[in-house]
Amino acid sequence: MSRRKSGHGGGERPQLAPAVVTANDVARRAGVSLSTVSRTFTEGASVSSATRKLVSETAKSLGYRPNILARSLMTNRTELIGLITSEFENPIYLEILSQFITSLQRQGLRPLVVNLTEGLPANGALGILMQYKVDGVIVASSGLHAEFAKACAAMGLPLVQAFGRPVGEIAANSVGADNYAGGRIAAELMCRHGYRKLAYLGGPENATSTIDRLKGFREHLELAGASLVDMRFSHAFSYHGGLEAMRDILGAGHVEAVFCGNDVMAMGALDACREAGIDVPGQMGIVGFDDIPMAAWGGYNLTTIRQPIGDIVATAVELIVSLISGPKRASVAQLFSCMPVERGTLRPLAPHSHS
Repeated sequence: MSRRKSGHGGGERPQLAPAVVTANDVARRAGVSLSTVSRTFTEGASVSSATRKLVSETAKSLGYRPNILARSLMTNRTELIGLITSEFENPIYLEILSQFITSLQRQGLRPLVVNLTEGLPANGALGILMQYKVDGVIVASSGLHAEFAKACAAMGLPLVQAFGRPVGEIAANSVGADNYAGGRIAAELMCRHGYRKLAYLGGPENATSTIDRLKGFREHLELAGASLVDMRFSHAFSYHGGLEAMRDILGAGHVEAVFCGNDVMAMGALDACREAGIDVPGQMGIVGFDDIPMAAWGGYNLTTIRQPIGDIVATAVELIVSLISGPKRASVAQLFSCMPVERGTLRPLAPHSHS
C-alpha cells in the first residue's frame, strides 16, 4: 500500500512568521546605544539631527516600528484620549466623532470612545478611562457630570467639554457654539418672515444647549413684540421626540411657527405636520439647528441654524493637547458664532422685509 505523504513532506516547509525587528536590532546596525534609539522616537527628547537621521534611516531599512506600549512605560504617557458622548440618537454626533478621530490621529493621538447612552455612571466612565491610563478626556456632549469633572480635576486629568458648557461652579475647559446667539438668530429670522406666534420644541430641559437656545430665542421675541405661545421638551434630541412634541403643539393650536432644538427634531416636526395635513411652509414654519447633511435633502429642505463643527472640534483637540503639556493653565471657555441657512420651511419674505 502506498503511504500518504504528510503535509510537510515532499520538500515543502511551513511558512515562518517574519522576525520582529526590535530597538536592539536598530541600535546594533546603527552603532548607537539602545537609549539613543529610544530618544530618537520620543517627541521632544534630546538627540542630534545627524544621529536622528542615522537612526531613522536604519529603522526604515530594517522595517522597525516603535512599540507604543513600551514607549508609554518610559514616557508615562499612553497617547490615548478618552472621547465620551451620549448623543448617538443625533446623527450629527457621528460626524463629530469622525472629525474628532481624524483630528486626534493627526496629532499622533488615539481616541478611546466611551458611550454613555445607556446611563453609565460618571465614576464608571472614569474607571474605564483610568484602566487605560488616558492622557486626557474630551466630553462631546451638551451635558457634563459634575462628579466626573471634579474627579478628573482631583486626579490631574486634563478635561475639555465640546458642544456644551459647564454648569454651576465646574471649572472645566469648554469649546462650543454660541447657543444663546443661535437662539436669537432663529428668532430674528422667524420674525423677519412675519411670524408672531411661535413655539419652542427642545430636547432635554436641563441640557445647556436647550437652556441657552431657549433663552436667546425668548429674549429676542420679546424685543420684537412676538409671542412664545408654547414650549415642549423631549427626553432626547431625537426624531421621535420631535414627532411626538409637534403632535402636542398641533393639538394645542395657535402656533404659526416652531423653532426646534436640532435638525432631527425638526424633521420629526415636519413629518407630524404632514400626517396632520398641515402644509409647511404654507400653514406652519419650522426652523432647525445644526445643519446636518440631511437638512438639505429635497424631502425636508429645512431652514436651520448652522454651528461650526469643524472649528469646534479642531479647537477642542488643540486645547486638550496644550492641557496635557501644561496642565496648570487657567480654564478656557470659547464660543463660536452660528449662522442661518435659509431653505424652504419658512414662508417667503414679505416685500421690503429685507431692511
